Amino acid sequence: MTRENGKHRQIAKAGPGSSVFESYKKLRTNIRFSSMGQAVKLILVASAVTGEGRTTTAINLAMSYAQENKNVLLLDADLRRPAVGQAFFRTSRNGLSDILIGRGKPEDAIQQTDVAGLYVLPAGTVPPNPSELLGSESMRRLLEELKTQFDVIVVDSPPASSFADAQIVGAMSDGVVLVARSGKVTKEAVRRTRLGLEHVGAHILGAVLNNTNRDRIESSYANYYGYGGD
Repeated sequence: MTRENGKHRQIAKAGPGSSVFESYKKLRTNIRFSSMGQAVKLILVASAVTGEGRTTTAINLAMSYAQENKNVLLLDADLRRPAVGQAFFRTSRNGLSDILIGRGKPEDAIQQTDVAGLYVLPAGTVPPNPSELLGSESMRRLLEELKTQFDVIVVDSPPASSFADAQIVGAMSDGVVLVARSGKVTKEAVRRTRLGLEHVGAHILGAVLNNTNRDRIESSYANYYGYGGD
């Protein structure tokens, strides 16, 4: 594992006690309660469409776990339009896709960030067959290996309404957090995304509603809603 500093979206800028910091702390706590006593080690962050704050939520949720003195891996499984690596590092590098095709090793691709306890596995080279790679046995073996090395793994993925990737990874995860932006996506699109994830056996932990009218944008990043049914 190597280390490099970079510019990224982080709750650390707001600091303890701020509305953003406390929102993600609340999200982390709600995930723990939503798991109904089951271990939640691999968390997929998903959204119906692009532009809903999915990547920002994944980054800040991972940072929030790291602030609990946990070893956390932020994994970019968006092999189509990766953003996590770019948020942290200035240069492109090998990552998930390269590992899955046998052109790299996890220990070489995983990068330590300047946030204590937080590591990033970038998406790597954009492949011609993202869904096939994510659904491969190599992906399953990699996730099992990574779960032995980290306390929590937070995974970013492409929009679920456009690609099957989120469902593929969701089926391998311990739980899914859905992200929706008020005014950006319809309730029907969110419902279809939830049903699609549940169809493959994914456990929906709840939803994060961004940019709500009842709060200012800064304090609305992690308004959390649990799913108890339709």
